Amino acid sequence: MKRALLILAMLQWGAGALAQQTTPPPPAAPRQVTVPQPSERTLANGLRVIVVQKAGVPLVAARLLIKTGGEADPPQRAGLAEMTASLLTKGTTTKTAEQIARGVEALGATMESSAAWDSSSVSLSALSSNMPQAMSYVADIVRNPTFKDDEIERLRDQNIDALHVALQDPATLASFVANAITFGGAPYGHNLGGTPESLQKIGRADIVAFHERWYRPDNALLVLTGDVAPDTAFGLADALFGTWKRPDTALPAAEAASGTPSAPRVVVIDMPDAGQAAVVVTRQGIRRVDPAYTAAIVANAVLGSGYSSRLNQEIRIKRGLSYGAGSAFDLRRDVGPFKASAQTKNESAPDVALIIIDELNRMVATAVPEAELTPRKAVLIGGFGRSLETSAGLANRIATLALYGLSLDEINKYISGVQSVTAEDVQKFAGAHLAGGEASIVIVGDASKFLPALNQHFPKVDLIPVSELDLNSATLRKAK
Repeated sequence: MKRALLILAMLQWGAGALAQQTTPPPPAAPRQVTVPQPSERTLANGLRVIVVQKAGVPLVAARLLIKTGGEADPPQRAGLAEMTASLLTKGTTTKTAEQIARGVEALGATMESSAAWDSSSVSLSALSSNMPQAMSYVADIVRNPTFKDDEIERLRDQNIDALHVALQDPATLASFVANAITFGGAPYGHNLGGTPESLQKIGRADIVAFHERWYRPDNALLVLTGDVAPDTAFGLADALFGTWKRPDTALPAAEAASGTPSAPRVVVIDMPDAGQAAVVVTRQGIRRVDPAYTAAIVANAVLGSGYSSRLNQEIRIKRGLSYGAGSAFDLRRDVGPFKASAQTKNESAPDVALIIIDELNRMVATAVPEAELTPRKAVLIGGFGRSLETSAGLANRIATLALYGLSLDEINKYISGVQSVTAEDVQKFAGAHLAGGEASIVIVGDASKFLPALNQHFPKVDLIPVSELDLNSATLRKAK
């Protein structure tokens, strides 16, 4: 009997203790991150070289950045920057694509090339003892690509096939349409990877011209992080890139990529066979160098970044309308987009759109409570710390700062900057950059199941049957 009473008492105590812990404890004070002071030199040809020595693990990460990407795609040639970057590893004047792949693999290294909106890059990770040999492959593919016709045709076919598949996905299609609505005919208005039609127009001459125009040492920077001494890295960079000739012509000036913000629209792409609808609320955001950068990332952490963000709480957890909802600022050289999105049943697409707009407006109307703001900051700080755990993550952070002309010491000020953002800062930022009335709405799905309900809230809806959609046209409609 005594034992039974003792067990009962313990169970009652445990239940009481659990009841008292329904509210998670507040996050602990963040630990400051201190990244070693970068060393840098600029070679005679204009190539900027940045080195961050981080001993302990015998690995080195390198990132060679060309400071031009998809923003420079010519009209009707969307996807040119991405194709050019992807073809770098497909053969040089001295090595075939297979020889490059086998050579890098034999060194236990990884190498890949790609393009973003504001840059094209080659990323490399290797053992520090193999770094000189591995870096020779980077120099070769950047300086001596051959862009063979058979490799171009193979990549084009692969990319077009992938696009045909992607365009059957409501979420992907909604994102493409959102770009066009947010930026119109400006460079940021197209899809970074192009369209099936634009890729068909890209020939070898376009690729060679893009490479000759933008791949030059005075438009590039090289970042090396990890187990490498600065003097060793500078010597290696000079040996591999010092003879890379800077053209006699001046570097072309990049045009404004974001254009003038367009008036808000509600656009529905009718896809009758869609099993669900994709909802995107979009508007122009801010530049990466905007002084409000830190307020922006904190505001978005509250609104739509992570499981506990407001959008996911309201759309998924409280109402069960989606498996997940979120938002993000795509921070670029010029003003990039802000997008909030979710996928849902066709019938509930109007509800999700209204919830997103309401949450944007709530960010403007009321200050975020400190009990909510503090843990959202902790999420940002934790993610930042994890991003610096690898040499590759550190190289990416440093390269991004250098790309946008920011102080490299900003990496050591990130945590204190996030911590200093107040609820008033967030509300002020939201008032300037998140008001729902200035955002456009894109819904891709079976319009017959939600259009009447949507019209009750938005009488002026631009309905485009998917069969009439043209992502290469400023009107988004095929010419009749």
